[in-house]
Amino acid sequence: MRQEPYCLGAIDISAAGPRCKVLLGDINGDGRMEVVLVQPDDRQDVRYIPHYVQCVTAYDLDGKLLWQTGKPSLTAGRPGSDYPAQIADMDGDGRLEVVCVMDGRLVVLNGVNGEVKASHTLPHEHAHDCIILAKLTGTDYAGDVILKDRYHKLWAFDRSFNLLWTHEGNPGHYPWVYDYDGDGFDEVMAGYDMLDQDGTLLWSCRDLDDHADCIWVGDVNGDGEAELVIGGSVTVMYDCRGRELWRYAGSIESQHIALGRFLPGQPGLQVAGLDRLVREDDGKGLKGKDALFLLDSEGRELWKEDRQTDGWLTIIEPLRGWAEGAPDLILAYRRGGGVLPTLYDGEGQPVVSFPHEGYAVHADLVGSGLEQVLIYDDETLRIYASAPLDVRVAAGAAPLAQPKRLSHATLYPGGEVALG
Repeated sequence: MRQEPYCLGAIDISAAGPRCKVLLGDINGDGRMEVVLVQPDDRQDVRYIPHYVQCVTAYDLDGKLLWQTGKPSLTAGRPGSDYPAQIADMDGDGRLEVVCVMDGRLVVLNGVNGEVKASHTLPHEHAHDCIILAKLTGTDYAGDVILKDRYHKLWAFDRSFNLLWTHEGNPGHYPWVYDYDGDGFDEVMAGYDMLDQDGTLLWSCRDLDDHADCIWVGDVNGDGEAELVIGGSVTVMYDCRGRELWRYAGSIESQHIALGRFLPGQPGLQVAGLDRLVREDDGKGLKGKDALFLLDSEGRELWKEDRQTDGWLTIIEPLRGWAEGAPDLILAYRRGGGVLPTLYDGEGQPVVSFPHEGYAVHADLVGSGLEQVLIYDDETLRIYASAPLDVRVAAGAAPLAQPKRLSHATLYPGGEVALG
């Protein structure tokens, strides 16, 4: 049954400039998340050289502009690659910072006022495709930093930005870090290569073409151990030691995947995916068609969308906690073809459609226990929920913890589902 979302408010974000990406985090510790808009540089072609950040603008949920670092541009580039920026506690003091690459340097901004707390020289002029925060040196917080170029090399640094190691290979779009062996250090799934915390190659995927578009971690088959599901030329699942468990070859380009309990009656987790069926150049630009699909825990196709409209740039993410007692849902946006951002259930049926086109981000904004969805374009950000909620008031007095998903934001969403 379709449901109408409640609009909790709208924020004028035009002062941040066009083509921003929204990051979320409780940067001032008031128990509510703030909205941080990251604008890329003016580079238009980012197929091989990625974006820098040229402006960062922070708003509270009341729509007040808190601070702005940098100067917005009307000719900013488009999101053909990640914007190198994250919100995280970089120094373990319990307060969030904004870390980004600006003016050719890695800078750490004070979350309260946007002032520069630290600034570091990049190891290479192209080492700014994205930022991955990790536990590589035994700290109890993810204060180590991994940088990468578009498709070839990683650089890993400790919390003082001393170079730890480098790795050359096929790292994909956004390497995912996770402590697979329980030793207190993160391993790094760098595309098709699994690296130990010191950069040692542990194993590599075999017979996979192109590159990894996204990486997810979770106990998919219910055996009590973490598996890895990689989307790219195919959708494939490995155990944490590199043994291939299954491969779904029924897609042309598995651009996005998402793990979740979309069908609670099914064993294990399901794997939602986005297949790019057609991508062609008609002389006026790229166009095509994509389709959602869902696999069971053994990689068997449960359904695939028969899309009737054009559009090949869809992004999907799992959404947990949209409503009290609700199963996980599939959030799909940037669909094109007149299809608005939508939440789909485990049967592939649309259950919530948001009435405005735009990019989407989601979080529990005030500690309510439920997640809200924010839809935004260049001018306005709108906040939606499954039920009325006053986002002007924090649910508790303590600052909100920053979920790993929000400190590892990417245009190519990866993530993890907690074991157990």
